[in-house]
Amino acid sequence: MKQVTLESSENQTIDFQHIAESHLDSLVRQGAQQMLKIALDYEVQAYLSKYSNVVDENGHQLVVRNGYHAERGILSGAGVIRVSQPRVHDKRKGKRFTSSILLAYMRKSPTIEKLIPCLYLKGISTNQFETALEAILGTNCPGLSSSSISDMMKQWQGQYEDWNTRSLIGKKYAYMWADGIHLKVRLGTEQKVSLLVIIGATEHGEKELVGIYSGYRESTESWADLLRDLKERGLIDGPKLAIGDGALGFWAALDDVFPKAKQQRCWVHKTANILDKMPKCVQEKAKRMIHNIYLSDTKENALIAYEQFIAEFDDKYERAVACLIKSKDQLFTFYDFPAKHWRHIRTTNIIESAFSTVRHRTR
Repeated sequence: MKQVTLESSENQTIDFQHIAESHLDSLVRQGAQQMLKIALDYEVQAYLSKYSNVVDENGHQLVVRNGYHAERGILSGAGVIRVSQPRVHDKRKGKRFTSSILLAYMRKSPTIEKLIPCLYLKGISTNQFETALEAILGTNCPGLSSSSISDMMKQWQGQYEDWNTRSLIGKKYAYMWADGIHLKVRLGTEQKVSLLVIIGATEHGEKELVGIYSGYRESTESWADLLRDLKERGLIDGPKLAIGDGALGFWAALDDVFPKAKQQRCWVHKTANILDKMPKCVQEKAKRMIHNIYLSDTKENALIAYEQFIAEFDDKYERAVACLIKSKDQLFTFYDFPAKHWRHIRTTNIIESAFSTVRHRTR
């Protein structure tokens, strides 16, 4: 893929179409694979511990670990994940270890790799997991006691912390989308916080999840902490263009940490905010006229449509028009970039799409 130089749009493109193969999707698959591996290891360890005192006449243990089965692919909600199942050698007559998590020859998983963290986020404490899992998976679910669940949570938290402290030296992003995601989950505090999310597109067209932090969507300091951390880990240069909702505390933080970055307000958020200040009887017409603004083929035509909207509604709906006018300088920035990118860089839909399944699983 050709490198994008933002000063010119000829023969250049950022491939935003391969969303299913994005860094974010790859991260989800890798996380699911790790969760499943940990669960299988704990299940085997629980079985071995249960029979650790069973020995033969020479004092040798009759139930021992015996490597791994051949790797196989399991079709899950996160895509195909690869797993090598631990193998147990049970020398007792008529006895054999069988996993209740991953049955022999299984090729479709009941998404156990997503079940435990989702239950945790829903508010189920570790000492309630055995009851919850019995109701979902049946009574025969060894290796998933409250203590093993707690240990798995610690491992998953450790994996997130490793990712969230990774080096960003040498990274450069042409575009950066920011938004605060409200989820009905617990984030380690009783206060209402959001997931502060940043997704970036490199100058080679690769879309990456850059950072996820818990914080306050409208707080400048929350966003500044995130951006400063990215910079301290090696992200020296800010994006060419940042896209986000006007209500975010992100903008003041961006001015402080990456002052050279240009700014683009999200037209989807702006449209909703404008329509919210108008009666329903005119919202359909107003929405069409707003679309005529940011879907124009040139900045000049967009500004003409902008003035037409003001002339149409300023007398009766002053608050709605004021909502549009106050962001004028940041609403048309996307026109300064290659036309092939416009539909991607005038909204934060990239973040909304990426987290739509997360919202569904945590609502």
